[in-house]
Amino acid sequence: MDLEEIVKNISAKALREEAKSRGIKTHCVKKIDLAKQLPDDVLEKLIDDIS
Repeated sequence: MDLEEIVKNISAKALREEAKSRGIKTHCVKKIDLAKQLPDDVLEKLIDDIS
């Protein structure tokens, strides 16, 4: 799966919560840009939470 497909399956709320907990600004930021800034292991965890 590429990053765009992964981001489509993850909610914006979940991405923002993870980004905020890591000190990443979330105001006016697209989901794909948040996903690019988050570590891969966090994205994998969010995908597992969906399944």
